[in-house]
Order: sequence, then structure tokens, then C-alpha cells
Amino acid sequence: MRVTVNKLFKQIPWAVLIPVAVLLGLAPFRPEPHLLEKLRMLAEGQLIRPVDIFDLILHGAPLLLVLGKLLFGRDAPRSTKP
Repeated sequence: MRVTVNKLFKQIPWAVLIPVAVLLGLAPFRPEPHLLEKLRMLAEGQLIRPVDIFDLILHGAPLLLVLGKLLFGRDAPRSTKP
């Protein structure tokens, strides 16, 4: 049985993916969300500790899944024949 990327993305419901992406993307809410902190550290070249790299992956993965679902989870356009 062959599983395609489109099928995998279609199996993830939006109702679950969006809240998880928002909560993990913004957690902790104070003083600064981890994702923003880690992206700032990456831009400044300070993202070197393994725990920081793990944090970036953990907090950014749901947003990458949202992006992947938007790009690959769409149905292929159907051609209309008269």
C-alpha cells in the first residue's frame, strides 16, 4: 500500500492542527514566546545549544504542518469536459 504526502496531510484535521500550532507557537506567552526567541537567536547566530535547537523544532513543527497541509493537502484541480 502506497501512502502519499497528500493523504497524510488530509488525515490531519484542521480543528486539531490550528489550535496546536497556535498554542505551541506562542507558548510560553510571557515573557516571550519560545518560537520568536529561538528565531531571533537563529538570526543572531546564537542558536548553538542542543536544547535551543530542540525548542525551535518543537515549537515550529506544528506551523510547518499547517504550511504543508496548505500546500500539499489541496485537491488537484479537476478538468471539466463538455
